[in-house]
Amino acid sequence: MKLTSLILGVALATTVVVRADEITVKGSDTMVILGQKWAETYMKKHAGTTVQVTGGGSGTGIAALLNGTTDICDASRSMKSSEVATFVKQFKVRPHEYKMCLDALSVYVHKSNPIEKLSFAQLEGIFTGKITNWKEVGGSDAPISLYGRENSSGTYEFFKEHVLNKKDFAAATKTMPGTAAVIQGVAKDEAGIGYGGVAYGEGVKALKISKIDGGSAIEPKEENVLNGTYPISRYLFNYVSPAKDNGAVAEYIAWCLSDEGQVVVKDVGYFPLPKNLR
Repeated sequence: MKLTSLILGVALATTVVVRADEITVKGSDTMVILGQKWAETYMKKHAGTTVQVTGGGSGTGIAALLNGTTDICDASRSMKSSEVATFVKQFKVRPHEYKMCLDALSVYVHKSNPIEKLSFAQLEGIFTGKITNWKEVGGSDAPISLYGRENSSGTYEFFKEHVLNKKDFAAATKTMPGTAAVIQGVAKDEAGIGYGGVAYGEGVKALKISKIDGGSAIEPKEENVLNGTYPISRYLFNYVSPAKDNGAVAEYIAWCLSDEGQVVVKDVGYFPLPKNLR
């Protein structure tokens, strides 16, 4: 009787052992909607795994990676050489970088705005404050209202570096806490213009963009990102400390890069990564 009870007790003890994995993801506000959808879909299929996703900006995510308070950093820009150097100094190894999907960083205006396209030179003039009226770029006679991101944003840094030639944004730019807030602002402001990930474009108009004045203006859509003609294309990244790039974290990233995970990318409104880059 005692032996039977002992065997039963051992059996019961073994059945209550459940793997419980908790994964934290922090960083890019551009990637929040994608990160949350990935997490939601993954948790439905992987009982016992919790994936917690928060934004705050790419810079915030990178800082969290450096101080060890996140497993995965979402970033809408690549890490700076200075950030990588800090990581190496602290951990004696480089962070693992994963390209997760593609984005057409888009320039948005109010739906009623007659403007359909702008060049890099015009965008630089607008966002640095040299061009202040829509009539200067072929639009209506109305002052331009600028919407942008805070300086911890990877999108802010990417746009500043690649479109504004590293010049400062105009002081009149309304600094918004996330891409969704930029879009909401532009959607309510007939004179508004802002920028953000292509997945956020509902309710506003995305402009065609040309690299040079008089050049072909390209629409921000998947085929133009894949063929390299849209001039503000970019990767969206995950960064992970090598010490944490195993077990549940590695399994989660692998799933995000799988065909199933890349379907989520498409559903959210970004562009799946070509298979040769996964």
